[in-house]
This record gives sequence, C-alpha cells and structure tokens, in this order.
Amino acid sequence: MSTVHGGPSRLDGPPPSPASPTAGLAVHPTPVPVRADGIELIGETKGSGYREPPSLVRRADGQAIALTRLLYLVLEAIDGQRTADDVADHVSARFGKLVSGDNVRTLVSSQLLPLGLLRLADGSQPEVKKADPLLGMRFRYTVTDPERTRKLTAPFAVLFSPLIVAAVCAAFIAVCWWVLMVKGLGSATHDAFANPGLLLLVLAVTVLSAGFHEFGHAAAARRGGATPGAMGAGLYLIWPAFFTDVTDSYRLGRGGRIRTDLGGLYFNAIVSVAIMGLWWATGFDALLLVVVTQILQMVRQLLPLVRFDGYHILADATGVPDLFQRIKPTLLGLLPWRRTDPEAGVLKPWARAVVTGWVLVTVPLLLVSLVLMVLSLPRLLGTAWASVLQQQLKLSESLMAGDIAGAAVRALAIAAVALPVMGMFYILVRLIRQLTTGLWKKTRGKAFHRATAMAAVAAVAAGLTWAWWPSAESYRPVQPYDRGTLADVTTAIFPASDYTALREGQAGKTVALWPAGTPKPTREQPQLSMVLVPKAGAAGAAPDTAAAPAPSWVFPFNLPAAPAEDGNQALAVTTEDGSVAYDVAFALVWAEGGGPVDTTNEAYAFASCADCTAVAVGFQVVLIVGQADVIVPENLSAAANYNCVRCLTYALASQLVLTLDGPLSDAGMARLNALWAEIAEYGRNLQNVSLSEIQGRLNTYKEQILEIVQTDPSAAKGTATPATPGSAATPTTSTPSPGATSGVGLVPSPAASAPAPVPSGTATAAPGTSGGIAETTPATEPPAAEPTATTLVIPVPAPTTTGG
Repeated sequence: MSTVHGGPSRLDGPPPSPASPTAGLAVHPTPVPVRADGIELIGETKGSGYREPPSLVRRADGQAIALTRLLYLVLEAIDGQRTADDVADHVSARFGKLVSGDNVRTLVSSQLLPLGLLRLADGSQPEVKKADPLLGMRFRYTVTDPERTRKLTAPFAVLFSPLIVAAVCAAFIAVCWWVLMVKGLGSATHDAFANPGLLLLVLAVTVLSAGFHEFGHAAAARRGGATPGAMGAGLYLIWPAFFTDVTDSYRLGRGGRIRTDLGGLYFNAIVSVAIMGLWWATGFDALLLVVVTQILQMVRQLLPLVRFDGYHILADATGVPDLFQRIKPTLLGLLPWRRTDPEAGVLKPWARAVVTGWVLVTVPLLLVSLVLMVLSLPRLLGTAWASVLQQQLKLSESLMAGDIAGAAVRALAIAAVALPVMGMFYILVRLIRQLTTGLWKKTRGKAFHRATAMAAVAAVAAGLTWAWWPSAESYRPVQPYDRGTLADVTTAIFPASDYTALREGQAGKTVALWPAGTPKPTREQPQLSMVLVPKAGAAGAAPDTAAAPAPSWVFPFNLPAAPAEDGNQALAVTTEDGSVAYDVAFALVWAEGGGPVDTTNEAYAFASCADCTAVAVGFQVVLIVGQADVIVPENLSAAANYNCVRCLTYALASQLVLTLDGPLSDAGMARLNALWAEIAEYGRNLQNVSLSEIQGRLNTYKEQILEIVQTDPSAAKGTATPATPGSAATPTTSTPSPGATSGVGLVPSPAASAPAPVPSGTATAAPGTSGGIAETTPATEPPAAEPTATTLVIPVPAPTTTGG
C-alpha cells in the first residue's frame, strides 16, 4: 500500500480480482512445482465484501494478487518437495473437496505460472510485470527500505493510544476553530509574502508534514500488528507525492485497516497542534498558514474519487480493495439483460450497493474532469507560460539583488507551475496510448471492428486538434476578471451565436474594471454607465460613416454612428496582428444665432488582434458667439479590446467650449488662426508623440486659446463670474471618469485616477462631465493619463460658422 501525500493506495494498484481455477488445460512439464523467490502468503482478507473472500499473496516486486481459496491452497501447498499428486492430496484435505493431480497441474500451468508465482520449467525466475493503472503513481523513488521504515516508525506507534488520540483530536478541533474563526489569516498571509524567508519556511514545513503523514500510515499499521514496507516519493496524477507500502495491513481486520488509512490524517492533526504551540512560543503569524495547509490536505485526502485516503477508507470499510476494477462489472450489471451475470453477483448485497453508488458518482465526475482538462488546456498553457516568464523575470531580479530566499521562492513557483502542466500532458498521452493499444489488441483478427475502432481514434484526434488549434483567444492567459465557469469553458470552444447577456430593458451581468481608488457602485448608490451591445438584426455597420472604411467589424457591439454635421469623431479600428492604427480628428466650431449648442466630440479605439495598437484622439474647440439658452456639448470616448492578445487601445476625447460676447478682433483672429495651424500640424504628426504627452499638450493648447479669448478686447466684455450657460463666467475645469462621457455647462466632477484596463469585449462609460478619456490594455499597466475638459462661458458678438 502506498500513500499519496498521506493517502494510502496499494503500491501497484489494487490486487487483481480473484483468479478463476477453471481456465486452461495445459500441463506443467515438471512434476515438482516450485514457488518463485520472494513470494509472501498474506492470507484470506478479513471483513471482505466478496461473497467468497479472496486470499492475498505478494510477489517479490511488491505486486499484491488476489486468489480464490482453491488457488491459494494450491500455492500454499507447493513447497518445492511435493509433486502435483502430493499437492492434490494436501489441498483435498483442507478444501473439503476432491482435487486430483491433473487438476493441480492445470491450475499451475494456466493460473499460477502466468501470474508469476512459480518458477519456470527450467528452474529460472519468471518475468513479471506490475499492474500499471492509469490513476497509479509514476516515477517512484524509494527512500527507505522496509527494515529502515520499521525502525523509523516504531516510536510513533504509541501515539495511537486511545487517550493520546482523544487529546490530539480535541486540541486539533480547538486549533481549527481559533485559527479560522477567531484569529484569521490576514496577518499570517501578509507576514509570509512580505518575507520570502518565512514563506520558504512555510513551504518546507508543509512538505515535511506530507512526509510525516506517511509515518502515520506506517505507525498505524505497526500498531495493528502489520509490517510496513518501503517509503518513497513519486508523481501522482499531476503532483509530487509520497508513498508508504502498507500492503501487509490486509492481514488486519476491517478496524485495523481503517486505522491504517486514517493514520496519515491523524498525523496531520498532530502537526497542526505542534505548529500552534510553536506559534505560541515564537509569535510568527506566518506559521499559522501551515495549519491551513494541513486542513486543506486533510480535506483533499478524504475525497474518495481517486486513490487518496478517502478511497482506501471506503475500500476497506466495504471490504472491496479493487474499487476501480469493479467499475466495468458494476456498469454492466446495471443493464437489465446482464443483471444475472456471475461477475455482477460476486459482492455481498450491501457491498454491491455501496460500490454501485460510488461508481455512479465517480465515473461521471472523472469524465467531466477529463473533458474540462482537455477544453481548458490551451488557456492553462497560455497562463502557465505567462506565469513562468513573469517568475523568471523576478528570479533574475532576485539573483541580481543577492536575494537568495526570494530567488528560491521564484524557482519553486516556476516548478509549481511546470509540474502540473507536465503531469496533465503525461496523463493525456498515457490515456490515448492505452486506449489505442487496447483497441488494437482486442480487435486482432477482426477487420471490421479494427477499422471502426481506428476511425473512432481518428475522430478523437481530429477533435483534439480542433480544440487545441492556435487562435488569438484559445491560448490567451487567464485574466483576473475571467470567471472560469463551466459556461465560459464551453463557450471558448463553442462560441455563442449571439450575445444575450445584456438586453435593453432587462437585467443582466457583465464584467467591468473600475479605476483604482474610486468608490464602486452599489445597489443603494448606483452609477450610470454606457454599455455597447448589438441590436437584433444589426449587421454591425453604421450607415454614412464619415471616417475611412474600417476593417471587418468583428466586435460584439455596433459600429459607432457617424458624427452629426457639427460633430467631430476619431475612430481607430484594427483587426490585423502586429498593426498600429491612429485616427486623429481636430475641429474648431463656431456657433451663432442663439440656437441649442449640442455639438459632439468623440474618440473610439477598438482592437481585435495580437500585438497591435489602436489610438484615437478627438480634439474640439467650440466658440459660442452671443446668447445661447441651451448649451449641452457632449464629449465621448471609448476604448475596447475584443479577443485581444498583448494589445493596447487608447481613446482620448478633449473638448473646449467658450462663450464670447462678440467676434474676435482681427489681431485675435490672426493669433487664433496661427495657433490652430500649429494644432493641426501637431495632429498630423501625432504618431510620433508618446501617449503620455498627448493630453498635456492638448491642455496647453486649451490654455493658449483661453488666453487669446480672455485678452481680446472685442470678445471679452463685462465681468467674469460663475453663471449658467449664456452668462459671463470664469473658466471652469472638470476631470471626468474614464470612458465615454458627456456633460452640461459648468458642472465639475471629482478627479479620477488613471484609467484601468478593460477586459476584452467590454466597454463602459460614466456620464456626468464634459470631458473624457478611455484607455485599455490587457495584462499590462496602461500609460498614465489624467483626463481633463474645460468649459468657459464669455459673451462675444457673432461670427460665421466654420468647421475643421
């Protein structure tokens, strides 16, 4: 029996089902059969769930084999001295039925020899092969031989005294309650991650406790009278694991076997109590994380789905040590026409009921886990690669800084990421290989069945190729905003035909990132937002678009409508990998006649590609000459990534609205025209300017325009006082929230922090001010940008209306 991080499982899988004594007719050529070296007779299984309890033997390679009582008696009688007839007489006396010499020779040649339990006819040792179950341990490395294991674990057997067990269990319950319900883990987590040395200590103690878990199984076996075997380490499923061979515990009754199964969990409890005492002596809160790791190990070990402690507890409680080998007979026994098969009735009724329940729960869960592992493998590979690169960078930084503890933590992090991925590949490769070779052997000599089987294998291979074929989305690293639900996994392979998460007039859910440091909306204090969703029947293209034709529209929302006659719009769209798209729209608008001023300034940047950039900058100056009763300018910006990998989208909308008493003087107009020519030239060369400088430069231009208006004697008349639109006023500056924004008059809003990244396929906005900026970039920090907008109201005479 082996343990996997404390979960006992038979060293080479459970014993095979009892061998039948009726198959085969060959006769052993030697008159005196001899047992193979190292054969150990364990005896009949006590408390068995089989109607006829099997008897166990163990070969020299550690493989345990279950035999029927007749086969066991024959093997027991073979001592190298008795002939087949002598063995038959000895067995007949103990079996209670007549067994002939020919019967013995048949059993020897057809059963015991193939199982590797007897020497060959020439006296040589048989070539044996261990069972190789799919969910067995791999790459075993033995650390201690049986003799050393017995010496190391002997002192710990006293810990299973009933009084000590009761005291430890009571202390463990108290420790769990205090750590989880009273103390909490906040300070422990902070201390561990703030000090790499403490984190290494926690990891080291956790690993050592996993080894100590194995001592628990071995000590429990000794307490019951069994002899533990070798101890070591290997790889189970996708994780490193320890094991202890306690196959000899089959000699014990049901209670002794269950005590052996629970021994590892009991030693986890001992570690928790000891760590609590160490915390009390040192005050290192990071040690409390070890208590949590012990609890998590115990919870995981109790799962009965794979060969952890819970599996063996169930197996020993029912007396059916080979639960996985009972899956096929159990499923076949559920078929109405197979219920009377002999194999379906070998278990006692109550044991059969328990095993059937286990099969009906385990098989679907394992199949679902396998399917999810296949579907999510590309995203996991992308995430693992991104994590390894990040940890490698931090490892280099730690080494350059001479931080050995930090470097060790990074190295362990890389190993913790790489090992599960390698384990997943190993499981999938072994599964495919076993299925292929198994089908090939079973269809030997059956051309039609073989062709059908190979066609099924080819179909599976084609499905895997389709599911794992590289695309922009399939290998994208998992992001913090990804939910990771079952629906998300299936949608990655089978995309939804339409986006029905949000519908107009109905409640729905979406994902949005919020700027750091700003209050988040609540049910009591909601905030308005603009959500771009497609309308039913919309093809995605808006008519009469003034901008240049955009690339193929692949986004899950409609293309923004073309701007109005006096509107200004910058639209940058890219869907080509490695591309850079810039769109700049600068406009100077004059408004006269007293009509409503509702001009719009927009900037939209959308990207759906890899290693690409989309930048949109819209800058608009609106000069209102004379009286206007309604001034509602809109300043909108939105940036969105969709199916993007390492892409940057940046949208900046900046708007200045001024009210003048009259037209500018000739000198003022000359200064304004010269400045606007400079602004236009700046816009034509915007690709050569870093994103962090654009907003500051536009704000400078705003201040220069404002200075021209304020110092012009023809335009600025009267006193400058706060007022509603249409009256004189001093300049008012407002800093809006990231996203598409709109505003009225002189309503300022609180300053917002730099925009945060927006997840792919999501665009949000918060109305309420007269300026806005939106910026997105997945997985990396966006360039810092402080969105600003200026509204100035000054009475001036009316000029002509122009646009640019």
